[in-house]
Amino acid sequence: MNCHPTQLMYLYFDQLIISASTCNVYCYICRNIKKMTTFEVLKKTHFVVVTVFYLIYLIKTLLLVFSPDKHLPSFTKKTKVLEMIISFAFLATGIYLMTQIPEIKSVLIIKISLILLSIPLAVVGFKKKKNLLAIFSLVLLTTAFGLAEMGKAKNQAVIPTKNADAQPNGKEMYINNCAVCHGLNGKAGITGASDLSLSNISSDSISNIIESGRNMMKPINGFNDQQRKAISDYILNEIKGK
Repeated sequence: MNCHPTQLMYLYFDQLIISASTCNVYCYICRNIKKMTTFEVLKKTHFVVVTVFYLIYLIKTLLLVFSPDKHLPSFTKKTKVLEMIISFAFLATGIYLMTQIPEIKSVLIIKISLILLSIPLAVVGFKKKKNLLAIFSLVLLTTAFGLAEMGKAKNQAVIPTKNADAQPNGKEMYINNCAVCHGLNGKAGITGASDLSLSNISSDSISNIIESGRNMMKPINGFNDQQRKAISDYILNEIKGK
């Protein structure tokens, strides 16, 4: 097929723009990954993997209901390798993140139980072409992922009763609210927490992070300005540089 020089020029610039855009996206991802801790990278990877995993099961369930003999076998064959990779990545990143969680809560146990129950039900449902089993499995997965989103709510501050109206004790509030991830010496690094002993930020910045959160750290509700300052001062005076 012969192309007019103008058409070739347009094609050339289209490819150039696509290449530049791809390069910019790649550079943006690389820059952001370099700023992340291992925990942050794997948590974001886990989110992507979980999303793809869920979409595969959603599509397969819809195909089972509306086109079980024509499109489901074709889709299953085409995504077989991808599904194996995604399932392994789901398991591997999930196990790693669990080892980094300071406390295994009942909601997490329920979530894991729902996922473990849903997978064999889905396998049987798709293999035997049992619509109800596949749909029930999808409902279990949806519930599990819904529980995960609900767990992203802000942390509630733990304030010792005796300090509610008196001069706030920064050490006690740090131990009750911060040490679970940062450790008593600020160096634990659980769930990607920063090493507070090497911190270079100001008291105001620490207070802002407590109030608004940063990166993987959720905001903590319930502290007033004086209490946040007490924690910040404790970090800077007793943990930083130690």
